[in-house]
Amino acid sequence: MAIDPRGSDLKRFLAADESGPVVMLNLLRFRPDGGRERYAEYVRAFTPFAQKYGAELVYVGDGGTALVAEPGQSWDVVLLVRYPDRAAFSKMVADPEYQKVTHLRSNALIEAVLQPTKEWPR
Repeated sequence: MAIDPRGSDLKRFLAADESGPVVMLNLLRFRPDGGRERYAEYVRAFTPFAQKYGAELVYVGDGGTALVAEPGQSWDVVLLVRYPDRAAFSKMVADPEYQKVTHLRSNALIEAVLQPTKEWPR
C-alpha cells in the first residue's frame, strides 16, 4: 500500500504546477499497534516545518462510517493542509531536517492517500 510519495510522484506533482495555493487531502489508515500515537508524534515534529514553509492545517477529523464506499475504503483520519503553492510543499519534503522525521509518519500508517486539490473558481 502507498504511504509516502516517491521521486517520480513529486516530479509529476510539480509538472502540473498551477499558481496559487494547493490543499493537500490526506486520508490516513493507522497501524493497529499504536499508529495513532506515532502519527501524533509526527504532527508535533511536522508543525515547525509547516510554519517554515507557510503551510496551514485547515481541518483534521476522525473518519466515521462511510456512507458511500466499497468495503475497506473507510479512513481513520482526514486532514486538509493548505500550502502557499506546490513548490512550498516540494521544498518542505526535500528539506533534510524534515526527512529526519518522516519515518514517524511512515511507521504510523498502513495506507494513505495524499491528493493535491485546488479550489474551484467562484
